[in-house]
Amino acid sequence: MARRHGRRQGGGGHPFRTLLVVVLLIAAVWFASLYVRIDRVAKEDHAEPSDAIAVFGAAQYVGRPSPVYHARLDKVVSLYEHGMAPYVVTLGGSADKNSAQSEGDVGRNYLLANGVPYDHIIAETKSLDTGEQALQLARIARENGWKRVIVVSDGTHLFRIRALCEREGLEVLTSPRAPYGNLSAWGHFKRITHEMLSYTFLMMHVEAGWAKRWMEGKEEA
Repeated sequence: MARRHGRRQGGGGHPFRTLLVVVLLIAAVWFASLYVRIDRVAKEDHAEPSDAIAVFGAAQYVGRPSPVYHARLDKVVSLYEHGMAPYVVTLGGSADKNSAQSEGDVGRNYLLANGVPYDHIIAETKSLDTGEQALQLARIARENGWKRVIVVSDGTHLFRIRALCEREGLEVLTSPRAPYGNLSAWGHFKRITHEMLSYTFLMMHVEAGWAKRWMEGKEEA
């Protein structure tokens, strides 16, 4: 009797193990599919004539764009010069401790120095993260009657940006900045992994502070 009872107790763990296996399989399929989608968006340029171009902010140092931000702004200049849109929005309210200028201000100044007219630039200087930048961009688009906007950022960042903008009812076309330096395959994998988790948190409506800090990460420096 004792042996039979022990077997019944041991068998009680099977439903839990089965559930765990199912959950792990679902997670594996989800992340594999997400990896492919993020990687595809990161490598494709969908820019077409639109109402405006928006560049998502990145770090700036004493009024000068960081290498990442520099590459994003150069892509905007190229799109503007090719007549893809008549207006440009520079997004970002963060400022470093040594400068009173925001990312949006620095982006505007860079574009002015590269031939984009002042009255064709809107500098947004209040947003502090990607989600807020998407909200501000959607607001600016509504106020100006824009239907479609080209968004420029790091390639791996664009999948989440597109999701955030579309959630606000804004149609966007993604256009990745040019690469700079030598990003290893491992570095690329880490960036996509960061975006996979960030997007998953977004879909799960995880709003905790630690999750928000993770979602912003360090690749936009």
